[in-house]
Amino acid sequence: MNRIVPLILAVALFMEQMDSTVIATSLPAIAHDLNVGPITLKLALTAYMVSLAIFIPLSGWMADRFGAKRVFRLAILVFIIGSILCAVADGLIFFVVARFIQGMGGAMMTPVARLVLVRSTSRSELVSAMAMLTIPALVGPLAGPPLGGFITTYFTWHWIFLINVPVGILGYVLSGIYLPDIHSAPPGPLDLKGFVLGAIAAGGTMFGLSVISLPALPPAVGVVSTLSGLLAGWLYVRHAKRHPSPLLDLKLFGDSAFRAAAIGGTLFRISIGAIPFLMPLMLQVGFGLSPFQSGMITFTGAIGAITTKFIAKRVLSLAGFRTTLIIASLSGAVFTAVNALFTPQTPVWIISLILLAAGFVRSFFFTGVNALSFADIADSDASKATSMSAVLQQMSLALGVAIAGTILEIETTISGTQLSLEDFHLAFIIISVLTLAAVVPFLTMAKSAGASVSGHRLIQKNEEVTAVK
Repeated sequence: MNRIVPLILAVALFMEQMDSTVIATSLPAIAHDLNVGPITLKLALTAYMVSLAIFIPLSGWMADRFGAKRVFRLAILVFIIGSILCAVADGLIFFVVARFIQGMGGAMMTPVARLVLVRSTSRSELVSAMAMLTIPALVGPLAGPPLGGFITTYFTWHWIFLINVPVGILGYVLSGIYLPDIHSAPPGPLDLKGFVLGAIAAGGTMFGLSVISLPALPPAVGVVSTLSGLLAGWLYVRHAKRHPSPLLDLKLFGDSAFRAAAIGGTLFRISIGAIPFLMPLMLQVGFGLSPFQSGMITFTGAIGAITTKFIAKRVLSLAGFRTTLIIASLSGAVFTAVNALFTPQTPVWIISLILLAAGFVRSFFFTGVNALSFADIADSDASKATSMSAVLQQMSLALGVAIAGTILEIETTISGTQLSLEDFHLAFIIISVLTLAAVVPFLTMAKSAGASVSGHRLIQKNEEVTAVK
């Protein structure tokens, strides 16, 4: 495996993941400069998520039609342009449109990067390569808030977006030099009807969930949008079953490994979407810490995520996908529930140590589940698998934020008071139960699933014994 390929792809993904969260702590400052309220400016966050939801399904077809390397480099340029426009925005509409353009670039960068990695990496090296790509997905949301708070406090919020420019240019240049030219069979005509239905389904649901949980608009708008998205999703399922080459191919779920990774990963990512929303809020509202102080505490989870890269391949080789993902799912649920025990009297070093271990477990889970998604998928279906996986990831992350926000809103409505520490504790417990459900798909998965990728020694020994008999 060419070591620089996953490194280039990881840097681009880190830029996208970081940018999607770094803005959170800077919303008040940006809102002040644009003469709008912070709640209103959350439309910019929603615009980014909706853009991802709309254009991710198109990424696989684009990569097959125009070449994965070319589309990836174009996505970096679009992301850079969107970043510059965000930095110079002088009004709400301008800023929202700029964030939408950024989302277009991010929608292509993430799934196409994974596709490039899958097609340029041997199956035996896929776990190590996926571990590299897992890091930015976990470090970005954790490092974003403290970095955003630091830049906004000591510089100006404009630099949040301008720092993407040199990083993006470097990624564009290096990808042109080192990424391989990957050729695939030309796809059929674009499934235009499927694209429209998928865009309404994913975009409408994402927008609706965001508005319900972070009501910048009346909640009724979010409910109508969500229901419209669900209706479009049902219509898309009917369409996909009849279309010879749908944009999002539901036949992928016929592969047991992909199905387990998709369902289990979606349930687990609800927790990943909820925790970056709940934890900083609990530390600030419940503990009375500043945004920068809370960000420095949550950042310890990123250290745990990074360490996984060095041992993931060896662990999966010894235990296999099934055992590793079952243990990671159970551990992830436990660490999520432990957050409900934190109080202002809990020593910071204990909180940091638990978040460190939680980051380690979650990184292990995503390294395994991302590799499992492609373990038994034919190379010809890799682009479809990347699109489907990316859509499910974004939807589950948005669902995590929506569920967490809804839990807090219901609790404050029932109590008739402002948010309290107990409200966050209950939210963490509910989210941990949802995380626990992620273990079910892996319990039913064959022990040999993905053995060609994990190199699971136990399976290999059993096969040798069977051959001797």
